[in-house]
Amino acid sequence: MLPVAVDAMGGDHAPGEIVRGAILAEESYGIAVTLVGDPERLAGMSNLEIVPSSQVIAMDDDPGVSVRRMKDASMVRAAELVRDGKARAMVGAGNTGATMASALLRMGRIKGLKRPAIAAAIPDLVTDHFTVMLDVGANAECPPSLLLQFARMGAAFARERFGCTRPRVGLLSIGEEASKGDSVVKEAHELLDQRGWQDAVGAEFLGNAEGRDLMGAQFDVIVTDGFTGNVALKGLEGGMSAVTARLGKVFSDTAAGRKAGAALGDQLQALYDQINPDLTGGAMLLGVRGVCMIAHGSSNAVAIASTIRLAAEMADHDIVARLRAAIAD
Repeated sequence: MLPVAVDAMGGDHAPGEIVRGAILAEESYGIAVTLVGDPERLAGMSNLEIVPSSQVIAMDDDPGVSVRRMKDASMVRAAELVRDGKARAMVGAGNTGATMASALLRMGRIKGLKRPAIAAAIPDLVTDHFTVMLDVGANAECPPSLLLQFARMGAAFARERFGCTRPRVGLLSIGEEASKGDSVVKEAHELLDQRGWQDAVGAEFLGNAEGRDLMGAQFDVIVTDGFTGNVALKGLEGGMSAVTARLGKVFSDTAAGRKAGAALGDQLQALYDQINPDLTGGAMLLGVRGVCMIAHGSSNAVAIASTIRLAAEMADHDIVARLRAAIAD
């Protein structure tokens, strides 16, 4: 079984948390991992295979320029391992734009696709349902035809990751009526409402989705441009973080609160696990000819291990072939 290539040098807590996450993935999930990075900094941290690289792309470096000039950067080498058939997937927690550029330039783009998209999974707090939202950061501006391609890929991804038999697709807008939204959204609605592509990929377009639908169970896939999707995703993350912090304060500040917290311990833990992004795994870059998972820059070991597990799972599901078929149709 091919390993998962992990950029050990990218992220706020690299390489320590990245290496610990890789070890955790191997021990907990039985996934072989290859670390890519500076051998001197990684020496003695694990017994995992190390592919040496001499350069690191920083979080604030220009993605395109850095990837083209820093050919021995850790994330570039990780993408090359996938391209060359030496790894089944890559995982990176560093500069998102550079990770995406590395995958795109080294692995290549699926034939017929205009641009790749980053897909994230958002939990519903009432059920075990997850909604796939894309794009969440790869493309700030998207023409209607690109949003249609995102819908095709999102449906294929939701089917393989969450077992949706006929994924329900929505278009993020400011109202559920077809007349709501700017000119791009309105034109995209007309394209998405056509039966041809839905029947071809086995999906169902339900119409416009609103911000309140992101954490619900009505849609399996919600498509939008990368600017809007990124703002929406980080807004949800901030809101959930604030709610979690507040609950922690409520159940710890007073004797009555501590007693209630003890009584509700299992339920509170289940809720925390459900909204904890560390357990969900990272976002996936859809549209390149290889599996590329993008973890949050502040990822800890648990988040890295979860992302490695998801990367291996998507490779096992041959997700790239599914995406290729969705675009070809």
